[in-house]
Amino acid sequence: MILPKKKQLFIGIPKETSFQENRVALTPEGVNVLVNQGHDIVVEHGAGEGSFYFDNDYSEAGARIVYDKAELYKATTIIKSAPITNEEASYLQTNQVIFSPIHMPLLEEALLEQLIAKKVIAIAFESIQDDVGSFPIVRSMSEIAGNYAILVAARYLGNTDNGKGVLLGGISGVPPARVLIIGAGVVAEFAARAAFGLGASVKIFDNSIYRIMKLQNNIGRRCFTSVLDPVTLAEELRSADVAIGAIKPINGVTPMVVTEQMVSNMKAGSVIIDVSIDRGGCFETSRVTTHEKPVFKMYDVIHYCVPNIASGVSRTASRAINNVLMPILQQCADSGGVDDVILSRNGLRHGVYLYKGCVTNAPIAKKFGFKYTDLDLLFAGQS
Repeated sequence: MILPKKKQLFIGIPKETSFQENRVALTPEGVNVLVNQGHDIVVEHGAGEGSFYFDNDYSEAGARIVYDKAELYKATTIIKSAPITNEEASYLQTNQVIFSPIHMPLLEEALLEQLIAKKVIAIAFESIQDDVGSFPIVRSMSEIAGNYAILVAARYLGNTDNGKGVLLGGISGVPPARVLIIGAGVVAEFAARAAFGLGASVKIFDNSIYRIMKLQNNIGRRCFTSVLDPVTLAEELRSADVAIGAIKPINGVTPMVVTEQMVSNMKAGSVIIDVSIDRGGCFETSRVTTHEKPVFKMYDVIHYCVPNIASGVSRTASRAINNVLMPILQQCADSGGVDDVILSRNGLRHGVYLYKGCVTNAPIAKKFGFKYTDLDLLFAGQS
């Protein structure tokens, strides 16, 4: 058996300046592992500051710090924690490999045309699958969002942030806050775990009986659950102290299941956290907010609608992304390059949306009217 020749990687980590992004895709610990294996890594000045990783941390790990973005984009592999911007696309080199997320609602045809012209290999890291078919980065970010949503709820119920002064878990003789969760996926599961852990009362709505049963099994206890019946949902919202929107998108868009009328009937001082805002939101009254100004009031109900919630705990989120991407980069090096890993690993292939001038993601091709090329057929033609 002839083993593939190992390939030295040249990796660039840029500083993110858009999408309220505080995460960084490789931590100094991950960089140190890769540098010790012989890879060359350049980090743009200040790239990790949003996660309290500083230039000194990266230089001590063996990376080179660069101040010029054009210099950084000479790297053959670019690792980003935010989507590619038009400005960054102008720096890209032909046949470069890019790992980054994509935000379908904000994706622009002009940007795609630039990427196609540069013949880059673009991999959406949220679409990378593991060996059992799940999406490890999405799952990690969902776990973070679920936990964080309950911490946000506890904060805005308190007086410090002009809430109505309710302790989420209650105390002896005082009933706990009522938390209503719409959705029964990973976000909902970890929100329910955190809420139960703090002693709150939890009610869960979802249209999938299977997901409801799985959630109850995973958290190890029974609780109030219901299908998304508008009458029951409206009734429970009236008495809820916290409502969390964590519903799964359909064809990339979140169904709007809570009407403005339902929100207007909620208690004054109650809190809405629309985790689904990344895909449009499931409350009719939701509108995108920022980490700098995270809330607004409508009908005396506090709305928290920050997309990319995980960026609010960026150090934890960065470590989670690093834990997925670092082993993939090691495999790319050990196998002789990213092409070989794409060919041999279905999970990585699932994340490829552009391959050397071809659009290999059917929804993107359909949305913008580009020709779709099946990546399997493309590799078959090359062999």
